[in-house]
Amino acid sequence: MALSKKFLKNKPVCKVTFTLAPDLVQDAKKVFLVGEFNDWKVDATPMRKLKDGAFTRTLDLEAGRDYQFRYLIDGRDWVNDWQADRYEFSPFGNCENSVVSL
Repeated sequence: MALSKKFLKNKPVCKVTFTLAPDLVQDAKKVFLVGEFNDWKVDATPMRKLKDGAFTRTLDLEAGRDYQFRYLIDGRDWVNDWQADRYEFSPFGNCENSVVSL
């Protein structure tokens, strides 16, 4: 898993690339990026599968904010990004959400 950030000079926006490594998704058919940036809609932000089996998605997010998020694999398995900036307890279950700070 990895997060990469690229802040734009002319806009208060950061291009954030979310990547889920192939060993974490194994034979997954679909992976969705779910978080505050898409109102936690489980099918709003599909990730693209790469040739090596990893999944990736780049989003333009407002700089100066924090966003909680998780990955949803094949509609059943929730996974955190272990390279996130930090983690916060989820009010909707007994788990933590990943957080990206911009």
